[in-house]
Amino acid sequence: MDLTALYQLSYGLYVLGAHDGEKETGCIVNTCFQITNEPPSVAVSVHKQNHTCDAILKSGRFSVSVLCEGVEPSIIGQLGYRSGKDVNKFASIAHETIDGLPVIMEGSAAYMIGRVTGSADRGTHIVFFAELEKAENTAKCAPMTYAYYHKVIKGKAPKNAPTYQKEEVKVAEQNYVCTVCGYVHEGSLDNEPSDYVCPVCGVTKSQFEPQ
Repeated sequence: MDLTALYQLSYGLYVLGAHDGEKETGCIVNTCFQITNEPPSVAVSVHKQNHTCDAILKSGRFSVSVLCEGVEPSIIGQLGYRSGKDVNKFASIAHETIDGLPVIMEGSAAYMIGRVTGSADRGTHIVFFAELEKAENTAKCAPMTYAYYHKVIKGKAPKNAPTYQKEEVKVAEQNYVCTVCGYVHEGSLDNEPSDYVCPVCGVTKSQFEPQ
């Protein structure tokens, strides 16, 4: 079976926000889609190991921020490659709290607040179905597609992402990979300035290793 056929499916890039009872938390997801128009409802898929999944199970509510192509890459790094069990993810990220849930305003095309009406356990992931309580277009900008994230930003899917596939490494020259988010820097880092940081998650050169 050629699983690369799945690469032709269309995805976006979203911040899934929640509240765990003590603090705001969230993660990056690429699966969010509309189910019905009346009442307006959506579905999101999130890995069971994500702290955000536990928070949604407890609270029964979540927010979705639709990220733009021009969003600050460090937001993706902070929310996508660190665990809310260990850090307060939103402590260093500009956001607003709307109806008790974190929402990204700068760098988003829209946000939605949903109340969970059902769920489906799919093994590694839970798909949450939710009726929208609030929704707003926040900016006139192009929503980021998952294809744009991979091809332009050159981001990688973490292992908890439903679209993760292990890739064969083909090295024509010595490349360096970010140990935090998996971003691959083509060629040596010696030509980069001393203050160079990963364009996806924002860590320094010291966090890169030879691929």
